[in-house]
Amino acid sequence: MEKRKLSFWQIWNMSFGFLGIQMGFALQNSNVSRIFQTLGAEIDDIPILWVAAPLTGLIVQPIIGYLSDRTWTKLGRRKPYFLIGAILASAALFIMPNSPFLWFAAGMLWIMDASINISMEPFRAFVGDNLPDSQRTSGFAMQSFFIGIGAYFASKLPLIFTHFGVSNTAPLGIIPDSVKYSFYLGGVAFIVTVLWTVLTSKEYSPEELEAFEAHKKSTYIKETRSTEWFIKNGNSHLAKGILFLVISGLFSFSIYHYDLKKDLYVLSLGLIGLGGLALLFSGLMQKSNKTDNGFITIMNDFQFMPKMMKQLAWVQFFSWFALFSMWIYTTLAVTQHIYKTTDTTSEAYNLGANQVGEMFANYNLIAAIAAFLLPILAKYTSRKFTHFIALTCGGLGLISIYFINEPTVFTMEWLPMIGVGIAWASILSIPYAMLSGSLPSSKMGYYMGVFNFFIVIPQLVAASILGFLVSKFFNSEPIYALFIGGGSMILAGVISLTINDKSNIEINE
Repeated sequence: MEKRKLSFWQIWNMSFGFLGIQMGFALQNSNVSRIFQTLGAEIDDIPILWVAAPLTGLIVQPIIGYLSDRTWTKLGRRKPYFLIGAILASAALFIMPNSPFLWFAAGMLWIMDASINISMEPFRAFVGDNLPDSQRTSGFAMQSFFIGIGAYFASKLPLIFTHFGVSNTAPLGIIPDSVKYSFYLGGVAFIVTVLWTVLTSKEYSPEELEAFEAHKKSTYIKETRSTEWFIKNGNSHLAKGILFLVISGLFSFSIYHYDLKKDLYVLSLGLIGLGGLALLFSGLMQKSNKTDNGFITIMNDFQFMPKMMKQLAWVQFFSWFALFSMWIYTTLAVTQHIYKTTDTTSEAYNLGANQVGEMFANYNLIAAIAAFLLPILAKYTSRKFTHFIALTCGGLGLISIYFINEPTVFTMEWLPMIGVGIAWASILSIPYAMLSGSLPSSKMGYYMGVFNFFIVIPQLVAASILGFLVSKFFNSEPIYALFIGGGSMILAGVISLTINDKSNIEINE
């Protein structure tokens, strides 16, 4: 028994919700730094305010993936999560631009990103559930298309509203109406497009998915885990947890003692420290034979993740480190380096900020086009070579912003973003296409959530160290964050050439 091939329009319908999801995501990426700065944030403080977004994803996505693997309702398996996330995210999009002060906005970013994650992560598993191996690259490419189109339109919304006479400036501490109306429209689009996918798409039942996997069972690594196994594994987790906590304590003390930038606490406490606590609790629970719970399952499945995921981890790390540097710093870099201003009430600042919206819109439009071209290149070469080419183009695009002297439509809004758009299309499709072939459907949602660790961790690292690097070594000039990001993306491309791209399922069950 094998999964049926879906028609173009069936794949279209099952991916359509990503249009609204990405509109919300793009509005967040292209406007939140502007909102923070308008509400009084200093340039060096912007990265730490963004920590909420990746930290939320780190917690939410594997939990949602784990739960959706074990959910079956009249509405389906993944679709209940699409809908719940859409309702919450739409509400957050209406509230965010009306934030009265900075920390309220930071809190709303946390809520908004959590809600988007609730909708987004099951969509990745949705493709793996519903499509046969031969159509998965096309399925993820369709998602990339809607991501590109949604982000293109959403990134242009403030400028579109400005053209229709909506004010693009506001008094000190007030978000301009052009940004507010953009978020309102994004909130409506989010719920409508997700509803379209929920109402027009079907899901296989757990029994059907089990039947599809039956012929692959011989490729699984079967293992009966005894009490002794859990005790031994618990001792390992316990030792690693203690080591992580010691490193976290020493690192945190160094930050305090040498009066280093407080952003580094995100790395020492938020990443290393929390990781150590998770390992510590996992070790203690396994040694006490309290192993029949979701937390232990998540920790051990993470430990024994598929080999393909381990190979892709470093590629994802350096790719998303670069993207996060772009999302945080492009507005700051363009307004300061090219428009020579940091005054958020000035016409020059808001002109530059709108032009960044155009840049973000354009790279997403390029991504929508490239989404259908990259599978063709991959067919005649390989997926890993295609990813290398795409990431190299993206890195060069980011670096080129440093050399812009005259911010014309072509030199700033298009030329650097062509490379970034090609990279973005590849990042959103090729790693997932490679990974999905190595996962059983029974763990698809969870491992797609765990895969997000290698998206979230580099964002936390970026939020921790970019502010420190820019202020310490680059005289608080944010353009150099884009330079660092470009180099990181090129490095990710080089590493991608080392991936052993096979579809064999190699996983402990």
